[in-house]
Amino acid sequence: MAMTLITLKLLIDSSPPRPRVVFAEAHKDAVDFLFSLLTMPSGTAMKLLGKDSMVGCIGNLYTSVEKLDDPYVQPGAVKDAMLSPTVLSPAAKSNRSFFRLPEPSPAMKRFFRCSGYTYSSCRNYVTEERGARCPICGNQMLADSQYVPSGPVTQEAKGLVQGGMVTYTVTDDLKIFPMSNISSIALLNTVAVRDLGALQERTVQIGYKEGLEILKTSLQSKTILTDVFLGNKT
Repeated sequence: MAMTLITLKLLIDSSPPRPRVVFAEAHKDAVDFLFSLLTMPSGTAMKLLGKDSMVGCIGNLYTSVEKLDDPYVQPGAVKDAMLSPTVLSPAAKSNRSFFRLPEPSPAMKRFFRCSGYTYSSCRNYVTEERGARCPICGNQMLADSQYVPSGPVTQEAKGLVQGGMVTYTVTDDLKIFPMSNISSIALLNTVAVRDLGALQERTVQIGYKEGLEILKTSLQSKTILTDVFLGNKT
């Protein structure tokens, strides 16, 4: 099955001494992918990238999720699943995740019922401890009960953030917030763009190779988009 590429629209300051990305305009798919980097276990990241990739801007992604207001979060999505994941977050397991991480294998649960059924109310009790005594009749609880797991998480296909007409600003150091004209103008001032005539737009795509490079660079640099898409690595 062919991988669907993600599109980013970069605003580039081409002024000397070197071009740099001022910010990117991103839609839901790109933002969900970037936020999904928070849920990658550190051991997996080290396996993909090597052990010398441990500084950079991942903390900015964390803060961006923390500060994301509720109107921009999908109904039913839980930000804590991104901020404090115990396993890969359902919001990261959308079809925009490039790294094909294996699903965690849950431990098989076993429950036991009363073996005697001396009284009808014995069947109301189950235990995880094989051989425990039934609280009604006192017989050992040895009969296996079939455990039925819950259905698939519907959030899997939805990701974390709202889509539709909403667009997001992604800064060069991976701060992410809903885009507006006011925030874009303020950002031009923040990063000290002096020549508006030197600004250029460029559309780029993110596939597996670029996604892996973003992950690696985010652990090493404060200028991720410039380094990955303009090749300005130092």
